[in-house]
Amino acid sequence: MTESVNWDEPLSEEYRQEWETWRTSLTHLENVKIGRMYTPISIRDASKVELHTFSDASEKAIAAVSYLKVFHHDGSSHLGFVLGKTKLAPMSGNTIPRLELCAAVMAVEIAEFVTDNLDRKIDTVKFYSDSRVVLGYVTNQTRRFYTYVANRVQRIRKSSSPEQWNFVPTQLNPADQGTRSIAADKVNSSLWILGPEEFISKCEHQAACSETLYPLIEPTDDKELRPLQRVNVLKTSVDFQTALGSERFERFSEWIRLVESISFLKKVAKYRTAAVTGDTRSKYVETYKEAELFIIKVVQNEFYQTEIDNIRQNLRLPKNSTLVSLNPFLDSRGVLCVGRRLNKANIELHEKNPIIIPGKHYIAKLLIRHFHETVCHQGRHFTEGAIRKAGFWITGVKRLIQSFIHSCVKCRKLRGVVEFQKMSDLPSDRLEPGPPFSNVGIDAFGPWNVVTRKTRGGSAQSKRWAILFTCLTTRAVQIELVEEMSSSAFINALRRFVAIRGKVKVFRSDRGTNFVGSTENLKIDTVNVENGPVRDFIYKSGTVWIFNPPHSSHMGGVWERMIGISRRILDSMLSSVNGKNLTHDVLVTFMAEVSAIINNRPLVPISSNPDSPIILSPSTLLTQKTCDTDTIYTLDDFNLKDLYKAEWRRVQMLSNMFWVRWREEYIQTLQTRRKWQENRPNIRKGDVVLLRDNAVCRNQWPHGLVEESLISSDGIVRKVRVRIIREGKPVVYTRPVTELVLLVSE
Repeated sequence: MTESVNWDEPLSEEYRQEWETWRTSLTHLENVKIGRMYTPISIRDASKVELHTFSDASEKAIAAVSYLKVFHHDGSSHLGFVLGKTKLAPMSGNTIPRLELCAAVMAVEIAEFVTDNLDRKIDTVKFYSDSRVVLGYVTNQTRRFYTYVANRVQRIRKSSSPEQWNFVPTQLNPADQGTRSIAADKVNSSLWILGPEEFISKCEHQAACSETLYPLIEPTDDKELRPLQRVNVLKTSVDFQTALGSERFERFSEWIRLVESISFLKKVAKYRTAAVTGDTRSKYVETYKEAELFIIKVVQNEFYQTEIDNIRQNLRLPKNSTLVSLNPFLDSRGVLCVGRRLNKANIELHEKNPIIIPGKHYIAKLLIRHFHETVCHQGRHFTEGAIRKAGFWITGVKRLIQSFIHSCVKCRKLRGVVEFQKMSDLPSDRLEPGPPFSNVGIDAFGPWNVVTRKTRGGSAQSKRWAILFTCLTTRAVQIELVEEMSSSAFINALRRFVAIRGKVKVFRSDRGTNFVGSTENLKIDTVNVENGPVRDFIYKSGTVWIFNPPHSSHMGGVWERMIGISRRILDSMLSSVNGKNLTHDVLVTFMAEVSAIINNRPLVPISSNPDSPIILSPSTLLTQKTCDTDTIYTLDDFNLKDLYKAEWRRVQMLSNMFWVRWREEYIQTLQTRRKWQENRPNIRKGDVVLLRDNAVCRNQWPHGLVEESLISSDGIVRKVRVRIIREGKPVVYTRPVTELVLLVSE
């Protein structure tokens, strides 16, 4: 009954009649009789005893029952009830196959209990189930189960074997009656008490009933089976006939660790030998040098076996041997050493006759690494000297040391040069003719102290800075003075420049904070130089500001050069002026004169041809004046109309002359690359680099990992994004390759 009924609530009529019927039937239990003896024959006198246990399950209960079959000496037999057990099935959470499996576990437990408590040894134990699913679980040898089924199958197979399990039809299974209710007056005549004697006898005579292998039912859809998975199995084969080979030495990265490991193995081997022979007085002390000699002998025997055999037989070395010039010999330890002309020298024996090490073997790299670290990562001469001082002669050592130092990460950190890449092509805004100051480069320099007002105690001073505007095409300059390095002061200087020179198409500069801030205030489109795809629309319309990557002053050489010239001219002017008399007006005048001097410089070498006396300079285009201007106006025969016509022609002539000579003479001087002329391997994503920081010493430069390589239009990487750890947090910077030292390439 599954309905919820209170304790004091009367039963309904339906359940009350059912209850009364069941209570009345209990009176028939008085007639239920089970004999004291299992069978009429005593078990001790039987010729053979078998135990047959049946199991079954339903949604209501699980049951198992055992029977003894006793055989007489005359061949007759009797079957007797021994033990039966039922249990209520859980209310939910179990399928019929799981309940059947639980019943099989109960059958195994009952059989164990009967076997342990009988005085007579049981000859045969068999189990029966009407569930082919359970039989498939028990006899399975290939598939794995989930935990619930696996634990119960393990319990069954712990006390029984698959050969003991058999199938029984449901109608002949006595355990089936234990899972269903039967009337009390029918217990004495039930199959539960009498047992399936006919079925058991039939199975003993039919080979079909002795089937021990049952396939899994629905192996692809059964939820209790784990899915098939491929498992890789590694097999290790050990050849005890093979001696210790030098290829095992490649598992070590340090010479000391290799020697210590061999020394430890020799100690263990001697300890085992002493334990077998009973010699426990030895202390098993093995020196570091003995382990070294063992390693060297193994390597020499592999590389120079022919030379060693010839030396032992007093024969000449083969002509093609690489050791002929070393005159090798075997010392008292059996080690191949150099036997040259220093035998009478008053030096150490290991320096006089160093041990020969093949340069092509792995231990040569270990020795070079060991002694290179011993001399604190100094150069090739230091490392080679330490190797020779230690008594080793490595063939081809100079080339090996040079190769090792080139790939040594610590040496790169200490002395590695920064990367560089082939100089890029000039941008188009430096190569297209046009009005002056259409494409402009900007930078700031200074400061200078100027007198602002006189006081009783002296004079008050303040600082001034200069903003240099240079035309990227004509290389003309204009210098504006500012009172502070701020965005507002720079904007005023920029407005003065635009008011004089007109609208600018392209600005280029570094990433000064005053430049970046001014672009936001003036609402100018900005283009980061590392943002390659957007360069295509630089020249479409409006004003565009292009910023160079951080820490890349070499990319602004066009204005850095002008600043250097301006400083030298200004220093010469200021040397004749007392610092106390330098005022703002004087400094503004000096800046104007500096601009005039720079703009009058020749752009190309001066020609010695008397037919072309005009010098190609930026001021020629800016002022439309030349050194012979005065002679133009001394002509006698001219009037106002001719003067206007002549002046117009003169201006046009000067402008055309400038651009013709600019194209034919000046622009050709930009063709060559003064440095960085060859292509270098590109820095790639995943490379480990050292980020140069001029504010700290080299040992404190941060390590970085390249996250992205920014490819230029010619397919070359000149700037990258680098991730470093700053104050415990990852930070990503954009840096040119000239600020990086490559440590490890991916």
